[in-house]
Amino acid sequence: QVQLVESGGGLVQAGGSLRLSCAASGSGISINTMRWYRQAPGKQRELVAAITRVGSTNYADSVKGRFTISRDNVKNTVSLQMNSLGPEDTAVYYCHTTYSRGFRWDDAWGQGTQVTVSS
Repeated sequence: QVQLVESGGGLVQAGGSLRLSCAASGSGISINTMRWYRQAPGKQRELVAAITRVGSTNYADSVKGRFTISRDNVKNTVSLQMNSLGPEDTAVYYCHTTYSRGFRWDDAWGQGTQVTVSS
């Protein structure tokens, strides 16, 4: 089973920046696409950004040009650099990945990290 541990959330003023990190651990695994989701109060969880094992990325329209996702395949980590933050970015951010162990595929979620942007 893969465990995802997130870090880097917090409180920031509008216009500021935060960097989220997520580390995947588990034996005999191959991490595939890594993603960041977020869920604001009263709203559905939404995909923020994704990065494949070879580095292809995609972003939600609302964060394009402000957020950058990156990963380290050796360390099995994924990061989300968030710039020009606004109150609309306030949410719990979740790391997600799909992975394989042998011929079995599965997915895992992190516990979430709170990002609060004050106006």
